[in-house]
Amino acid sequence: MHAQSLTFLKLGGSLITNKDQPETALVDQINDLLSQITAWRQANPSQRLLLGHGSGSFGHHAAAHYGTRQGVHNLMEGQGFQQVWYSARSLDQVILAQAQALSLPLIAFPPSASITADNRMIHTWNLQPLLQSFELGLIPLVYGDVVSDLTLGGTILSTEDLFVHLAHFLYPDRILLAGRVEGVFADYPVNQQLLPHLSAYSDSSAFLQGSASQDVTGGMVTKVQAMQALCQELPGLSIQIFSAVSPGALRRALDGDAIGTTIN
Repeated sequence: MHAQSLTFLKLGGSLITNKDQPETALVDQINDLLSQITAWRQANPSQRLLLGHGSGSFGHHAAAHYGTRQGVHNLMEGQGFQQVWYSARSLDQVILAQAQALSLPLIAFPPSASITADNRMIHTWNLQPLLQSFELGLIPLVYGDVVSDLTLGGTILSTEDLFVHLAHFLYPDRILLAGRVEGVFADYPVNQQLLPHLSAYSDSSAFLQGSASQDVTGGMVTKVQAMQALCQELPGLSIQIFSAVSPGALRRALDGDAIGTTIN
């Protein structure tokens, strides 16, 4: 990797929360993952990293109850919007607190404070503060969040939505999507045949289904198809979907090991 290579890393909601217990962060797991990032940073000080995280059991329950991704049109839906915002922010604070204890210099850029969408597509996002954070040697942190929407009143953007938009401006070398599932399987949900490689141009809909837990922003099928499309738009980009549950797995992926499924 060249001197100023850039990696986008997402810590999936299933990895950092108990997705079936509302508002339950897996603090020890978060600490372990951030420790692996810290060790990798110390070994690779010139590498740039942008970190994102899913919401898991934070926000998805309220979002599903109020239908927040579909739009925000009245006072009750506005209260739902606020609840999803608060939940997403609460999990972000857990991650920031753990990072602070490890001296990992994360700085959060909450989408709700800076993005305007139009029918779930990012319309405006001032990236100057985020870009400046790289210059200061910091790690910008983004996450799935509510945003105002010119057409829908309000909606939710997933971390993948943010990554897709950012990739067109920042041109990362690779995107690492760390979760609980080991990668993309040819036989979901039996999950015996892991695909080590998936072409950006292959038809993945035949063997992909939705997510095993409640996930208002789409689950695996949406994720894979969005990443395939992104690889088509940005030749040279490599995307890895893998499990970071086992000890040291995240560090191995950061170091370039081909674990899970690589899309390019």
